[in-house]
Amino acid sequence: MAVAAIRTAALTKNYGRVQALDGLDLTVPAGQVFGFLGPNGAGKSTTIRLLLGLARPSAGRAWIFDTDAADVAAAHRSLAYVPADVTLWPALTGAEILELLGRVGSGVDRAYRDELVDRFAVDLSKPGRAYSTGNRQKVALIAAFATRAPLLVLDEPTSGLDPLMEREFQVAVAQARERGQTVFLSSHQLAEVEAVCDQVAILRAGRLVEVASVAQLRRLHRSQVEVSFTGATPDLSAVPGVDAVTHDGPARLRFTLAGPPAPALRALADAQVDAVRINEPTLEEIFLDYYTQESR
Repeated sequence: MAVAAIRTAALTKNYGRVQALDGLDLTVPAGQVFGFLGPNGAGKSTTIRLLLGLARPSAGRAWIFDTDAADVAAAHRSLAYVPADVTLWPALTGAEILELLGRVGSGVDRAYRDELVDRFAVDLSKPGRAYSTGNRQKVALIAAFATRAPLLVLDEPTSGLDPLMEREFQVAVAQARERGQTVFLSSHQLAEVEAVCDQVAILRAGRLVEVASVAQLRRLHRSQVEVSFTGATPDLSAVPGVDAVTHDGPARLRFTLAGPPAPALRALADAQVDAVRINEPTLEEIFLDYYTQESR
């Protein structure tokens, strides 16, 4: 059985009476881009702090590959980390910062690092104090993506990046996957997660709500279907997964569909259907639906 890149067992963190993380059981397969979703306060950053050894769990354990996360020095040999708010050494230039990070980490692909500098359009001659928020983020991302570390932990990594640089980020994530690296991406930007992730975990109030691929999450929720026809009205009353059927004019139907579409399509085949349009829910709609259900 392959070793997981990240594994937690009943991982819990309390800050006084506040429970920031409640018995998290999570497995992140090696070689995947894994999205960690939730709004501020859901427990994402607390989880990352526990994985990095920046905080101690109140209960439970975590592992980075086969190393206990409590052994911080050993665990950090296998990972590179980009925080949401990057702070750089103010007197060092960008070039010196990248060189320093390359020496203390798990090794660096220097040719690829130079390529990333060009793609992210960073002036490495400036000192850290002169960088904007976005440029500080770029330097940290370049250092992480150029490393040979098998695990990249990215906490809200595109804050401060413009849309063009976000696209470069997505390309770099895909290339990390191709090299066999694992990317653990904590984010509240659902479009970003949808574009790059293999699996997604949804966290709410410190508890794990769901873990699934983006495609699986969509199949668990209802799609909106629009049908236009010229023959008799299709009978969908006994079709599994079909609900909320409404007539939108004399020759149009609307309904919601959960699960595989094949039964509904077979029922529609008996009518003279001109067009069928299926609108799958976005990841944001699914995410909000989970939060609505949990609130209820």
